[in-house]
Amino acid sequence: MNPAKPPGPPEVGYHVSSIALEALSDEEISQLICDHWSAIENGVHYRRDVSFQEDQCRVKDRVGAEMLAAMRNLAVGLYELELERGRTQADSLRNWMKGQTFSNAHQMLRR
Repeated sequence: MNPAKPPGPPEVGYHVSSIALEALSDEEISQLICDHWSAIENGVHYRRDVSFQEDQCRVKDRVGAEMLAAMRNLAVGLYELELERGRTQADSLRNWMKGQTFSNAHQMLRR
């Protein structure tokens, strides 16, 4: 029988915010931090993985991987911009991408 390990030191996280320390309780600040990271994970990362199948990408070269990530981020940004301006009827990023070419993207960036 293995004796139970004693708990280690508490985990410490550092965060930067413009919110005054007195404005919110510790619980409210913790919830804001969790909500922020949840939005990132469920928003951008989820969309990049579903639309671009990013987790299946096996590019090993660091520069190549960074370039692909930048291109994916650019595509997400262009789609959001076109959606906001009412210039697309595509119901998803994946459907919108099917009709895109470099020339189309270049024209969108120049508008």
